[in-house]
Amino acid sequence: MPRRTMIEAIRDAMDVSMARDSQVIVFGEDVGFFGGVFRCTQGLQAKYGKSRCFDAPISESGIVGAAIGMAAYGLKPCVEVQFADYVYPAYDQIVSEAARLRYRSNGDFTCPIVVRMPTGGGIFGGQTHSQSPEALFTHVSGLKVVVPSNPYDAKGLLIAAIEDPDPVIFLEPKRLYNGPFDGHHERPVTPWSKHELGEVADGHYTVPLGKAVIRRPGAAVTVLAYGTMVYVAQAAAEETGIDAEIIDLRTLLPLDLETIVASVNKTARCVVVHEATLTSGFGAELSALVQESCFYHLEAPVARVTGWDTPYPHAQEWDYFPGPARLGRALVETMEA
Repeated sequence: MPRRTMIEAIRDAMDVSMARDSQVIVFGEDVGFFGGVFRCTQGLQAKYGKSRCFDAPISESGIVGAAIGMAAYGLKPCVEVQFADYVYPAYDQIVSEAARLRYRSNGDFTCPIVVRMPTGGGIFGGQTHSQSPEALFTHVSGLKVVVPSNPYDAKGLLIAAIEDPDPVIFLEPKRLYNGPFDGHHERPVTPWSKHELGEVADGHYTVPLGKAVIRRPGAAVTVLAYGTMVYVAQAAAEETGIDAEIIDLRTLLPLDLETIVASVNKTARCVVVHEATLTSGFGAELSALVQESCFYHLEAPVARVTGWDTPYPHAQEWDYFPGPARLGRALVETMEA
């Protein structure tokens, strides 16, 4: 089976989808001739032409607004916002139009669009290229929110998102584009070519939306993670020697609560980790759900390890980034509680 980076897997997902369905189109800032700032769309314009893969003006609200109109007329746009930090001008279009279209039309119209965007830090992008805004979208009824952690899932989830009849927010952890990252920035990165999850099948396949996966079975504590934090959690478990069960959520909305509850009821402890800020982050929702669903099984309070409630710093990036040392301390404290 061929091995691909996450960039290559995402590109392959769009390629496969465009080949299978002529209604699938790709556009955004610099995604055509240039192939996108991270080269996720490289070669698609040359293969499918300028009517199906093209550059858009620097207007996120215009990109998403046009995609919604196209979707209402039967197309299936997969648009790119260069960085998740730039999505805010398009937020009204996503929330007030895309997410509500099925409801407000009583099912007469759907909005089969995918909004792809690189998310998270770890690349010295500073405050305007490192944000993790997933909680802004999980709050909105009518959206699906996806965060892959590896190339295999990225391709299967993106194809599933493109084929979904409703709008999907597809957040791509850019620190994972070229290899898994465990939070040890001083170490060389293992490329996807040497990682088992870098194996990505040719052709069409899907990973179902709304289904989590257990990355590491364990009996002592459940760790809920997604994106880059999956590898941070694995490193923390190895370094502390704690038998943690690590769940890669993959889809935040809809959430696979069944898998979470089964794990926490078994381990009786839970730690949530994400890179976004603490206050009103998605971890707060996860913590509440675990408390409501597993209260009589819990032996310790649900812990959260997150970014700080501050803009993402440039000079102190690794103090902000929730690394394995900080997560490891939370695991130890949870076991001792």
